[in-house]
Amino acid sequence: MTAPDLHALSAGPCWCEDGFTRQLGAGFHVDLPAQPLPEPHWVARSAALAAELGWSDWLASDDALALLSGHGDAGLLATVYSGHQFGSWAGQLGDGRALLVGEAETALGRREVQLKGSGLTPYSRMGDGRAVLRSSIREFLCSEAMHALGIPTTRALAIVGSALPVRRESVETAAVVTRVAPSFLRFGHFEHFAHTAADPAALRRLADATIERYFPEHRGSAAPYAGLLETVTRRTARLMAQWQAVGFCHGVMNTDNISMLGLTIDYGPFGFLDAFDPGHICNHSDHSGRYAFARQPQIGFWNLHALAQALLPLIDDQDAALAALEPYKTEFPDAFLAAMRAKLGLASARDEDRDLVDDLLRRMAADRADFSITWRRLAAFDSAAGAANTALRDLFIEREAFDAWALRYAERLRVEASVDAERAPRMNRVNPKYVLRNHLAETAIERARAGDFTEVQRLQRVLERPFDEQPEHDADAAFPPAWAQQLEVSCSS
Repeated sequence: MTAPDLHALSAGPCWCEDGFTRQLGAGFHVDLPAQPLPEPHWVARSAALAAELGWSDWLASDDALALLSGHGDAGLLATVYSGHQFGSWAGQLGDGRALLVGEAETALGRREVQLKGSGLTPYSRMGDGRAVLRSSIREFLCSEAMHALGIPTTRALAIVGSALPVRRESVETAAVVTRVAPSFLRFGHFEHFAHTAADPAALRRLADATIERYFPEHRGSAAPYAGLLETVTRRTARLMAQWQAVGFCHGVMNTDNISMLGLTIDYGPFGFLDAFDPGHICNHSDHSGRYAFARQPQIGFWNLHALAQALLPLIDDQDAALAALEPYKTEFPDAFLAAMRAKLGLASARDEDRDLVDDLLRRMAADRADFSITWRRLAAFDSAAGAANTALRDLFIEREAFDAWALRYAERLRVEASVDAERAPRMNRVNPKYVLRNHLAETAIERARAGDFTEVQRLQRVLERPFDEQPEHDADAAFPPAWAQQLEVSCSS
């Protein structure tokens, strides 16, 4: 391929010679070529992300298609990590189907660019190193949708497809999704060098490099590793609060799928809640329900304990490690309550707010009220009408129980002297009308399998504006059809 003009960001990636992973040296990664997709074609591209990176012109080029389908001449690498999967130690894992193209200087700062589905690596284990069109579409759409929702996440720049057959439950076609993030560093990287590495200094090198690059506030402090753990603890707690507030289910919260930077990472069997069920399990491979929606905050804390165990040789004080985890117990509930107050349109804090939130969630769960629709309709709540808010009331089966809650909510708004006309737009800025429901993704996937990518691209544009009304797309915000209840996603999704 023709190399892009490295002196102009608009021309394409300006690769850094001193990328974070390469700085760590041998033992942390392996260099290898991509296995290019034959006869690649564009499926979708994120114009918004390309503009933010300063790569708009380049992403429209043949050079971009070549690089992002594995035909480029950049030196690629796969990193090694380990981790706990479904609560059990799984040993060595690593980038089994993802290759890091490199780290680039962008208009957003330094960003790692990774190709997911680019072929076998030494860490593929029994896999083929490929991703299929179905899973690539889901990751692409959800990465960009989560960003638009204001939730920290890795980003997706593009999907490249190919007719190359890939066998999963059935024969599907291959695709590569380009992922972009400040770093793809995971809890599992630290677990690997704490548990399995022959070089005892490797863990310290990894931690020191992480602090130097991503957590400079702890550089040179008296307890840098405990400080690192505490910062990661707080970021993870806030991320869990954001997931819960928007009804997002990750589905496979293994420690190798959890970001050190507090980003949502590795979109596999994810899902957004339709009918509110705290026990909802979005991953049909999760037979024990370990990663059910309501358990996500607890699992986040469990994963942090695994990270603390990995960092303990550096912290060298169990009490200090436990103290670094302690903020989770207040950070998560405080962040969650703050998010819920915003969703209720409350501008002040009162002691009774927690009960008001909990009682509404209990009512939603008992009556299986649609999560997103309930919160969106709440913005139109008429505080003078109280229990007579018909559109909202119709979402609940036990009308008298809802009426009692509605009267309490109306009184809370009166105490705050809330003006409905001012409160409604504020609520609509935090309660999305559009989320990536499974049936929307499935419809886009089915059309893409038939060679029509326009639905993927249309849905992408809708999800980039989740809080806007977009009346021409009201069907995307409607109740899911009956057939959606039969949809299942697994770790191969």
